[in-house]
Order: sequence, then C-alpha cells, then structure tokens
Amino acid sequence: MIQGVNPLYERFMREALKEAQKAYDMGEVPVGAVIVKDNDIIARGHNLRERDQNPILHAEIIAIHRAAWAVKSWRLTGCEIYVTIEPCPMCAGAMVQGRLDRLVFGARDPKSGCAGSLYDLVRDRRFNHRLEVIEGVLEDECSQIIKDFFRMKREQKL
Repeated sequence: MIQGVNPLYERFMREALKEAQKAYDMGEVPVGAVIVKDNDIIARGHNLRERDQNPILHAEIIAIHRAAWAVKSWRLTGCEIYVTIEPCPMCAGAMVQGRLDRLVFGARDPKSGCAGSLYDLVRDRRFNHRLEVIEGVLEDECSQIIKDFFRMKREQKL
C-alpha cells in the first residue's frame, strides 16, 4: 500500500480487481473498474470488448454508463473511479466528460495510458474539468493479473 493513502482506496481497488478477474475468466483483457459515491459502490464494469466485438466496451466505459444510470445524471460529480490499469484516451476522456472527481488506478499502462504515462488527459488544464489522480494502489496485484493473462495467451499460441 502507498504510505499515507486512504485505506478505502485498497478496499475499492480490491473490488475493481474482482471485476478484472471476471474479465480474465471470460478471456477478456483483465481490467476492472468500480465507481464510488459517498463511500458506496454505485457501478461496476469489466472489459467486454471481445465478447461483444465492440471497441468501446472497456471496464471504465461500462462503469461510467452504469453510474450515470444509477445517479440519473451524466454529471458524476462526487464520484470517484477505481481502475486496475491506467485508462486509455477514450476512457480518460469519458472521465473528464462525466465530471468524475477522482481517478484511482493500480498500474501504469506505458502503451496507452492517459493519466500520466503517454499523456495526462485527465489533468490537462486546457479542459474545463480535471480529475484528482491517485496511482499505484495495489499496483503489484493490478500489474500481475495483466501479466498472467498475456503469458497465458502466449502459451496458448505455442
């Protein structure tokens, strides 16, 4: 755990990891997300891109869609999203558009991460909304599930 981090971050990241495991079990890239408002989980999501053959069905997009439904508004102010892996440009953009307050993620994504790795879309001052970002929560576990998944996929091809 990151020193000085709110203990709730770990609790909610463990819930995101449960979602990532669901994706793993389905043969999807194991990314999971939960959205929290007032310390309660209001939405969950995991990747469904392969199952539905739809490029936008990332864990974060699914969770954002469900959270908007739960609060009956596209404005997700007062909400924070927990994601096992740093969000891609599409998901980071949806977080800005949805006006989420905070992004908490586990592991960086050096190939498509847009919360500090390749770009920092969620904190870009040119946008009318920015998110607070907390990174590295349960980083080892969040990184390991991805590594295990792609190792398994490589072994299946041999």
